[in-house]
Amino acid sequence: MNKKLSLFFGISFFILLFSPTVFGEIIKGQWEFVKEQEYCFIQSAPIETKIPEGKTRGKYYILVYRMHKSPDIIVQITAGFNYKDSDSVEVKIDSSNYDFYTDGDTAWAKEDKKVIYAMKKGLQLETTGISSKGTKVIDIYTLKGFTSAVNKLTKDC
Repeated sequence: MNKKLSLFFGISFFILLFSPTVFGEIIKGQWEFVKEQEYCFIQSAPIETKIPEGKTRGKYYILVYRMHKSPDIIVQITAGFNYKDSDSVEVKIDSSNYDFYTDGDTAWAKEDKKVIYAMKKGLQLETTGISSKGTKVIDIYTLKGFTSAVNKLTKDC
């Protein structure tokens, strides 16, 4: 898990520093492929969000990334708020639940390969998170186009 955290912090720095799409508009319901010199990623914004009226949050999206030629592909969810605790996020792909762990406003799959396989086969990914202030937020992502995007990530990165 420490290897995954180190990789996350390194790639997050480069993504935030050099990728206009993270600061720009991530298109809802589409999987966008981005290739940089040291890494590649695919990302999408939710097609639906359920948040109590009057509540706000920062940028939120799902990101699947890898360093060039690395066999490891990592699934990351950025919530736009700090999670309440390590058990405050649920991830469901179609009707199956998957284990994720959290740190601040980010959640990672405990078993990336298993989650990616389910994402390829699934139609919808739903996250339910509880913020550090106790607000329940649900994000729903479409998985339409995910298989093509992750195959491109695997092939071209």
